[in-house]
Amino acid sequence: MESLFGWITQPEAWLAFGTLLLLEVVLGIDNVIFISILAGKLPPEQQQRARTIGLLGAMLMRLGLLFSISWIYSLKNELFQVFGQGFSGRDLILIFGGLFLLYKAVKEMHEQLEGPHHGAGASAGAVVGANFAAIIGQIMLLDLVFSLDSVITAVGMADDIGVMVSAVVVTVAIMLVAARPIGEFVQAHPTVKMLALSFLLLIGVNLIADGFGFKIPKGYTYFAMGFAIAVELLNLRVRRGTPVQLHGSDRQPD
Repeated sequence: MESLFGWITQPEAWLAFGTLLLLEVVLGIDNVIFISILAGKLPPEQQQRARTIGLLGAMLMRLGLLFSISWIYSLKNELFQVFGQGFSGRDLILIFGGLFLLYKAVKEMHEQLEGPHHGAGASAGAVVGANFAAIIGQIMLLDLVFSLDSVITAVGMADDIGVMVSAVVVTVAIMLVAARPIGEFVQAHPTVKMLALSFLLLIGVNLIADGFGFKIPKGYTYFAMGFAIAVELLNLRVRRGTPVQLHGSDRQPD
């Protein structure tokens, strides 16, 4: 325990902690958006529980990966080649995670605009239970992808495991506080929700490109996202009238 917090007395370690914390919060925004959109599909009384389970699961997964740094490094080892392109374990996780993110974002867009299609045979209670379990499973699956990116960033930014662990824990604490207001804001504004889903498409493409060895600088992605958010906030400020209602928009966050 002492080795984990020995960095507290080292001034240079605080600089690494602050920088890493900022980067982890930025990277965590993707996770919060994804969790908020999925949790918004649940009944109001289950939404906060889903957000909490998802974020705590993300924290445990990141801490587990941090304490398995040797395994993280082994993921970079090439496993096989296809047409001269080498693929490692990390590449495969990013590619399949990106594909899953694309699938979920497009499917969510379709359901919000066209409406979901459910079978008529299941009872309401069974549907709610299945949805909660399925959504938690989806959150945990994407947590793995986002956590891998986060941990690789942490390992590259800091040498002290205590700095990395502290940054991850504080980041998740911030995300726990921010998840509810972000979720409520996204659910209350249909155009923001569609914009957030577009962000998930963009992130999915970035993950797939990274998996195939094409490095898209994250600064470009976050600048585009930030610019789009600024424009949308201006639109919300000047827009008048009743916003368009998406399917399922009558289900308000708790």
